[in-house]
Amino acid sequence: MSGIHSKLIMTALGCVAALAFLAAGCGGSSDDPSRPAPSAAEFPSAKGKTIESLLRDSGAKPTKLVIAPAAAGFELGANRYPFGVFTVGNEQVDDADVALYFAKDSSSPVQGPLPAEVASLETKPAYRAQGSEGPEEATTVYVAPKVNFDRDGPWLAIAMLKGPNGLEASRVPSPVVGQFPRIPEIGEKAPRIHTPTAADVGGDLAKIDTRIPPDQMHAVDFADVVGRKPTVVVFATPALCQSRVCGPVVDVVQQVADKYGDQADFIHMEVYNDNDANKGPRPQMTAFGLETEPWTFLIDKDGIVRDRIEGAYGVSELEQAMKKILPG
Repeated sequence: MSGIHSKLIMTALGCVAALAFLAAGCGGSSDDPSRPAPSAAEFPSAKGKTIESLLRDSGAKPTKLVIAPAAAGFELGANRYPFGVFTVGNEQVDDADVALYFAKDSSSPVQGPLPAEVASLETKPAYRAQGSEGPEEATTVYVAPKVNFDRDGPWLAIAMLKGPNGLEASRVPSPVVGQFPRIPEIGEKAPRIHTPTAADVGGDLAKIDTRIPPDQMHAVDFADVVGRKPTVVVFATPALCQSRVCGPVVDVVQQVADKYGDQADFIHMEVYNDNDANKGPRPQMTAFGLETEPWTFLIDKDGIVRDRIEGAYGVSELEQAMKKILPG
């Protein structure tokens, strides 16, 4: 098994590892799981605190819920930090009030609280692939939108939750800033890669798309359109995804593609050679420096990356990001 494949197994919302050391819990759901972030005032202040003193002085009890980070490609500056909340039984919780805290090390000041909003991954029925509503697929993602990292390397992180009997807390796996330096950053030119098209496979889209049914984002080769027209490319493998969000993300992109398809090209690029995880990542993944999935890049008509999103997001977030590559 290749090194990159080993890392792909541990990508966003892959709760299995986290479940090994967290205890059971419970959560609920609602008809519309999308919710704005709670107020920062509802969580303990981090002023003058370290991570350990914050945990001690807050009086928070260990949570019974699993906090599963949904990204790994962090860079210096402001970062979007997505994550999932699950029970030990691997059931998704979409109604938690959560704030995150970060620190460079055990003696450094703490950044936070950073309350997270809850975004729904739901699409219109016409855009839902087979299995998109199954119990194995994620339906929401929590997002802390502005986490500022000013140093490369590992950071400490904890989550505070408003539980039924008061504050609860959980240590969060350490984010590592700058560990994937080859991923194109915002403001850089996108690598010129060839992406397989429907014509290349004689219309047999199952060869280049694991979604059922295949999506319609295989009409053009990325190399032919990048630098000529705004382009959105999503790297994801709906049937082989380790993170439970690839299928819903591709559904989201397809819905947005049908709305903006006359203004931008949309391309879905699968992750594994011959759609076989044992054969390792496709060369297009390697060219973009990707070692996790899914990833979405929004590229303007000059071939410059204007936004990049790792992990899950909803229709509204992608539509908002489209403004960065479309003419005003």
